[in-house]
Amino acid sequence: MSVHRRHDPRLGEFSLRPLDPDADAALLHGWVTHPKAAFWMMADAGIDDVARTYREIAAHPHHDAYLGCWRGRPAFLAERYDPAEVELVGLHDAVPGDVGMHFLCAPTGTPVHGFSLAVLTTVLDWLFADPATRRVVVEPDVRNTAVHALNAAVGFTVVGPISKPEKTALLSVCTRARFLTATRREVTP
Repeated sequence: MSVHRRHDPRLGEFSLRPLDPDADAALLHGWVTHPKAAFWMMADAGIDDVARTYREIAAHPHHDAYLGCWRGRPAFLAERYDPAEVELVGLHDAVPGDVGMHFLCAPTGTPVHGFSLAVLTTVLDWLFADPATRRVVVEPDVRNTAVHALNAAVGFTVVGPISKPEKTALLSVCTRARFLTATRREVTP
C-alpha cells in the first residue's frame, strides 16, 4: 500500500509504503550495516536488532518509518518524526508544522547519477504533501558532507551545529517555499 508516489522526469517512478519491521528487517539489515551507511550508526546490528529498532519506531506515537521503492523495487528508507518529541527535544525550538526526517539510500554496486537527489526530493515531496507541514528539520552528522550538499540542493538552510549524545549534528531546516523554489516548482501563496 503506497502512501506517496512521485514521477521523476529523469529516473521514473518512486513510491513510499509503511515499513514492516519484521518482514523488511533482513533487507534493511543489508542496508544499515553496509559501510556506506556509516552515519546510520548500525554497523554492528544483527537482523534481530534491526527488527527491534523498527518495531520500536512503529510503536512510537511520534516516529514512523517507510520503505521507498524505485521502479517498484525497494531502494531507500525514510523516517518521519516530530522534532518536539523525538531526536531534537531540548536542542531545537520546534514550531507547529515542523517535521523531522531521515533518509537512507540502499547501497548499490552500480550507482545511478542523481539517484540520491531524486530520493531526497521524493521524501520532501511526500512530507510537504501534508498541508500541516511547514518546515522539514534534519540533523545529519557534521562530517556527512555528501548529505549537506544534497540538503542544500533541495532548499535546506543551515541553522548550526548541535551536540547530540551520539554525534555532533548540523541542524538544518527547509520551508515549503524554499523546497519548491529549489526544485523549480511553482510557489503558490
